[in-house]
Amino acid sequence: MHQLEEDPVAAQRDRTHYLYIAVIAAVLLGITVGFVAPGVAVELKPLGTGFVNLIKMMISPIIFCTIVLGVGSVRKAAKVGAVGGLALGYFLVMSTVALAIGLLVGNILDPGSSLHLTKEVAEAGAKQADGASESTAEFLLGIIPKTMISAFTEGEVLQTLLVALLAGFALQAMGKAGEPVLRGIGHIQRLVFRILGMIMWAAPIGAFGAIAAVVGATGIDALKSLAVIMIGFYVTCALFVFVVLGALLRLVAGVNILALLKYLGREFLLILSTSSSESALPRLIAKMEHLGVSKPVVGITVPTGYSFNLDGTAIYLTMASLFVAEAMGNPLSLAEQISLLVFMIIASKGAAGVTGAGLATLAGGLQSHRPELVDGVGLIVGIDRFMSEARALTNFAGNAVATVLVGTWTKEIDKTRVAEVLAGKVPFDEKTLVDDHAPATSVPDQRAEGGEEGVEKARAGV
Repeated sequence: MHQLEEDPVAAQRDRTHYLYIAVIAAVLLGITVGFVAPGVAVELKPLGTGFVNLIKMMISPIIFCTIVLGVGSVRKAAKVGAVGGLALGYFLVMSTVALAIGLLVGNILDPGSSLHLTKEVAEAGAKQADGASESTAEFLLGIIPKTMISAFTEGEVLQTLLVALLAGFALQAMGKAGEPVLRGIGHIQRLVFRILGMIMWAAPIGAFGAIAAVVGATGIDALKSLAVIMIGFYVTCALFVFVVLGALLRLVAGVNILALLKYLGREFLLILSTSSSESALPRLIAKMEHLGVSKPVVGITVPTGYSFNLDGTAIYLTMASLFVAEAMGNPLSLAEQISLLVFMIIASKGAAGVTGAGLATLAGGLQSHRPELVDGVGLIVGIDRFMSEARALTNFAGNAVATVLVGTWTKEIDKTRVAEVLAGKVPFDEKTLVDDHAPATSVPDQRAEGGEEGVEKARAGV
């Protein structure tokens, strides 16, 4: 590619560095405002909510385009089924591991024994449980949208996933007749990612409003009194990501977890400032394709993982359940722990990483299984917003690792490209969130357009 064409991209990429510096500054400013003027800070919450809603607005069309392009371009339907089955099996195993880790740490810390339940706290817990529970039948029926269009308008990830899979398989069956449709959807995908790139410039405003509101509403007192479970939860999540997921990633794919997390650094910052892993879902899809994982694997594993691979939520549910039971003076026996937590991990499916979803799932699970413990949920309402960051970050890291692992197991990953991308030789194009200069496929030795010269030019633009 000619230098004249490279320079605008490099310049845009340079400007995005300032964007994320602005996000960090906005977070620090929001914390300051939250402590100095809590009343004003609480009123800033719509800024954060508005930004997250803008991101969520783009999720359905991005998932649809990604999955249709991925599935529709695969010649054999069996390959898609193999990827999906492998992904779901992995999600089940890792959820069980996350449950076990949360169970172990929760029993060791025993953090809830020194707290006492008040009337106000009990009312707060009961409010969270109101309407939170959902039966398995309701969950399964909820995957089917009322119409094909409503899957996009209602913002349900699993509904969009179903419609996209049906459309992908239909185009696959159409053969050459479906190729014009696939090309059209490819153009729509680029448009959608370009719109998302524009929305991202509002990230500092959203981060400022979200952080200021939660600090203003919570204050320092709640943090002090519940520091043990909060710090314990963060440490547990960190151990799970760096030890469990890190070892698995190195063993199976030969990839360093630190290098992968560094590559996704901007997404983690976005999640930290909005407390929602959904805010980074579109960028995870784009970055995993850029990394060298094939479109079918990314298109199936990432959206499915956002509903079925909630490692952080699993750890949270186990530790929070033990915490509530201890605080209520009604500790759970080992058999009760296993029974309750298996029930709750099933109940959590479909609760993608949105702020407050973990608390509602906890309350709903207790309401259905151990109703006498529901009032105790109010004990952690004050710090749930701070713990939701760890949940979202862990869920996101788990899905990134899962995508690389599934790509490795199905031989749908370009390991040479992975090494180059993680080494910084093939930078991600922040301008459109789609790697325009090096289409992400599983073809070996795919590099930036212009071969080694293009790689060097791209590197110089970072």
